[in-house]
Amino acid sequence: MNTEDDWSASLQLLGREIAPGTKSKFPFVPDRSFEASYVNAPVFVARGATPGPTLCLSAGIHGDELNGVEVARRAFAQIDLQTLRGAVIALIAINAEGVRTGNRYLSDRRDLNRSFPGSAGGSVASIIAHAVFSKVVKQCDALVDLHTASNQSANVPQIRADLSNPAIREMAIHFGRGIVVGGEGPAGSLRREAARAGIPAIIYEAGEPLRFEEDEIERGVEGVQNIMAYLNMTDREIQKIADDCVYTRSKWVRVARGHGGFFFPAAKLGDLVRIGDSLGKVVDPLTDASFEVIASIEGEIIGMAVPQPVLSGYGLFHLAWKNSVC
Repeated sequence: MNTEDDWSASLQLLGREIAPGTKSKFPFVPDRSFEASYVNAPVFVARGATPGPTLCLSAGIHGDELNGVEVARRAFAQIDLQTLRGAVIALIAINAEGVRTGNRYLSDRRDLNRSFPGSAGGSVASIIAHAVFSKVVKQCDALVDLHTASNQSANVPQIRADLSNPAIREMAIHFGRGIVVGGEGPAGSLRREAARAGIPAIIYEAGEPLRFEEDEIERGVEGVQNIMAYLNMTDREIQKIADDCVYTRSKWVRVARGHGGFFFPAAKLGDLVRIGDSLGKVVDPLTDASFEVIASIEGEIIGMAVPQPVLSGYGLFHLAWKNSVC
């Protein structure tokens, strides 16, 4: 937390100065070199007139996950500088080229969200991750990373968080929208590496890639605003996700070995299922053999593949454990 004296000075970020009570938008790298085009994410900064924590919003790490990009843009646009305490730094399209072209990965085909904290002497993905992490993320007091489901799938609105960390758990439930799914995240993911650096971080995931979905975007904006209230950055009423909407475990139901074909789901996102329930079928188009997809655990469907051709081992339904209906 910054003191009043500290706050009166301009914030120094990426060679820019942001005075209290102002907003600023600028490119991550100001020069126009060939190399700089790989790190050309837009940077939005809002600095309140009074001191408070710095909240970072990251989006577009996967270029095809558009809901998160619009959540970050819209949440930033709605900030009232007259009432904001602290600062918000929004990286609304970290993989900017991917957002423009609909590509999940970077130009070197690497997954940026497996590359943090990165290295200044590594691959393109590692260089971008290092620049973002060292120059922006380390200035954060808290971070919300905004995503959707991965390609050819959809998620119910959910917060992913390391529930073993009390600060992160409190952030997750104070998002106030959707459900919470426990887990520290894969190695190299932004939220996991931020948490290791002492910065509480959560992910909001909702909807499908490659499209804007108004309901999921609006929930995400409200969730960001709830986090700001929880951090005492605004006077918005504080909201919480109920404890019985917090999942501690989840598991994928996958295509059984040798049962590949065309996937036709019968169950839907948000359905509660029991062990042995039929969730859909996979039809082999060459033999007309039909294979039922059976729930191996009891829980709620929090993510699922859309109808498509699938092969052995492909994740079809993501089920999570919980105690009651949310």
